[in-house]
Amino acid sequence: MYKFAKITGKVIRYIMENNTNKIRTENKMGTMPVRQLLVSMAWPAVLSMTINALYNVVDSIFVAQISEDALTAVSIVNPIQMLIIALSVGSGVGINSLISRRLGAGRQDEADQAASTGIRIGLINYLLFFIVGLFVTVPFVGSYAEKGTYIFEAARTYMMIVCIGSIFLNVQVVIEKILQATGNMIAPMVCGLTGAIVNIALDPILIFGLLGLPALGVAGAAIATVSGQMCGMLVGVCIMVKGEHLVEVKIKNFRINWKVVLDIYKVGLPSIIMQSIGSLMLILYNMILVVYSTTAVAVLGIYFKIQSFVFMPVFGLNQGAMPIMGYNYGARDKKRLMDTYKEGLKLALLVMGLGLLIFQIFPSELLRMFDASQEMLRIGVPALRIISICFLPAAFGIISSTMFQATGHGVLSLFASLLRQLVGILPLAYILIRIGGVTLSWASFPLAEIIGLTYSAVMMRRLYKKEISNL
Repeated sequence: MYKFAKITGKVIRYIMENNTNKIRTENKMGTMPVRQLLVSMAWPAVLSMTINALYNVVDSIFVAQISEDALTAVSIVNPIQMLIIALSVGSGVGINSLISRRLGAGRQDEADQAASTGIRIGLINYLLFFIVGLFVTVPFVGSYAEKGTYIFEAARTYMMIVCIGSIFLNVQVVIEKILQATGNMIAPMVCGLTGAIVNIALDPILIFGLLGLPALGVAGAAIATVSGQMCGMLVGVCIMVKGEHLVEVKIKNFRINWKVVLDIYKVGLPSIIMQSIGSLMLILYNMILVVYSTTAVAVLGIYFKIQSFVFMPVFGLNQGAMPIMGYNYGARDKKRLMDTYKEGLKLALLVMGLGLLIFQIFPSELLRMFDASQEMLRIGVPALRIISICFLPAAFGIISSTMFQATGHGVLSLFASLLRQLVGILPLAYILIRIGGVTLSWASFPLAEIIGLTYSAVMMRRLYKKEISNL
């Protein structure tokens, strides 16, 4: 793996050394045709996030081969993993937005300061989940399963490993966001691919005890995940240290400017809360479901794994669009800003439309990848068909949220998520499950997305009238 990281660093450094001078003299985010630029910026992130979705699904497929209880245990911890990602990615969104806006406005020193501050933020974020892993694991898992049961022990072990080992993910994500803000989408892709490949390779070895190693079961899946994140981070560090970039990251003799931190979290904090809402929603939704069926909890966990193949490419598109939007907003170029929004929305609808067709036509085939029992098929087939109706309205919400964040209005994204996932989905699920059981409760997903779509459309129109039209 060290040799792989070294070779990767050399390749990326060669690419950057041959393109940096050209990028410095004529920033492509302000000159290249928008559709071509968006595709060139987005495809590495789309590929990287799709691969990440693949290894999350592969994790669950291997775990499902142990038992349905093992899959349920991992599903219980899934919201905590989402929280780790929410904090790291949310902070990264704020860093990305600030760097791209400062570069667009020609304020190089402030862009450098934002990047250097971002590395410190990644380390601080890790400390929080180190504490969670040590002190919150047992009470959290105990709210779903009794102590001494297989589900409890497996979930406890899995959660402690992924939380205590989350330093690698936190640092990797910050590095990726810094690079993306400068228009470099290839290096973050390489980091993500490295982690995914290592994770997928180690999963069967550590879970089932291949190559003479002991069979670690669910713990093996957690160790494989953390090992992949470590390798992805090491590649990212190598690229940052040896490459040449549009921003300079200072490690030594650097003092945090708290005004920069505040600027980062004006966008980042709403994004963190917005993504954390998804984790909170899943925690509470599982509590609603577990009263009726533990199999339903596993089905919801499977859905979130499979739907990542649909949502992750759109989130990759989001990552490609955000620095373009942020740069052109900072440069006060209304046409390029709105053209990016429109092109992003078209592509998002295309991806979500394809995902909707797959979920409607092949729900049982998707579930059988996880060794689904007859009970799981009975609950899961209507679940996938009903929930996937939310895909099309979600496309509009995601791209609109990208616009809100890129223009420094992360609070608008926050309120959209609140409406969709707390004010909308949980009350609807609570009511519907009592009216028509577990199957009817799945309708809360598309109904909540329609509420979110309405809000995003109103706020998008307001933002355009108040700010964008005057650029």
